[in-house]
Amino acid sequence: MNAVTTPKTLLEAARMFENQDVAWQYAVNLRWPNGVTCPFCQGKAHSFLSTRKTWQCKTCNKQFSVKKGSIFEDSPLKLDIWLTAMWLIANAKNGISSYEIHRALGITQKSAWFVLHRIRLAMQNGSMEKFCDDVEVDETYIGGKARNMHKAVKEQRITGTGGKDKSIVFGMIERGGDVKTQVVARSSKRTLQSLIAEAVLPGSRVYSDALKSYDGLTMHYQHQVIDHAKSYVDGQVHTNTMENYWSLLKRTLKGTYVSVEPFHLHRYLDEQAFRFNERKGTDGTRFDLAVSQIGGKRLTYKRLTGKEGLSAVYGG
Repeated sequence: MNAVTTPKTLLEAARMFENQDVAWQYAVNLRWPNGVTCPFCQGKAHSFLSTRKTWQCKTCNKQFSVKKGSIFEDSPLKLDIWLTAMWLIANAKNGISSYEIHRALGITQKSAWFVLHRIRLAMQNGSMEKFCDDVEVDETYIGGKARNMHKAVKEQRITGTGGKDKSIVFGMIERGGDVKTQVVARSSKRTLQSLIAEAVLPGSRVYSDALKSYDGLTMHYQHQVIDHAKSYVDGQVHTNTMENYWSLLKRTLKGTYVSVEPFHLHRYLDEQAFRFNERKGTDGTRFDLAVSQIGGKRLTYKRLTGKEGLSAVYGG
């Protein structure tokens, strides 16, 4: 494959991808760094149809393009639009709204919204590597501000636990390392501890607040608790790293996206976690990683809007 230099700035990216051939070669290189593979049968033997920029697989005899089986599939938008949008969302510290993409790239707001959600799917990282050493766990509630609620709704919530009608998000962060977050139906002991068991190696040091759902973690972990009713830090015992991450997430949700439907919240979590976990990289490396993850993640509009069923949406 022909080598294409990674752009270092947004201006470089926009100028570079204005050339459709360069944009196409860039996407091909990052999607298939070890050689083009058929998205239908994973075959590596194929012939290239240069006039159409497609391949003919010699194993299953099907034709495919760089868009096939990726977040770009069935999109009429050219790759320069897609790649520039990916640069913007991968490197915008507090996210970028569909209206900003609509104005910046000259596409409709509806198209921009669909593009951003497809890119968020590419940002999704299903890493199986487990956390170890010092791990903080915490939960938070995401929903509307009380001052924006109708009086009757506000009074109803005040009499409850404070989390009524809000989405529960559970998070784990390895100090100095990555974060993992997930929307959960409830903050029960069974739910939270099963997620911890999946993501954290036994014997690790785990720090939490005094929520009863964390009781019993000492059976498998070096579990230490900080009671926020008494203090927020006791030497190395705290959940401040996770709390700081929650503040970053909520600033993005409230400041940029303003109103996020619970139906789509998991996609925004993927976006924020991607940027945070790649915080030590450069704009160019974050962009390259996002583009390299486009394959095998097709998302249709019907699926995105729930017309194929809730289970399909949350499965993606």
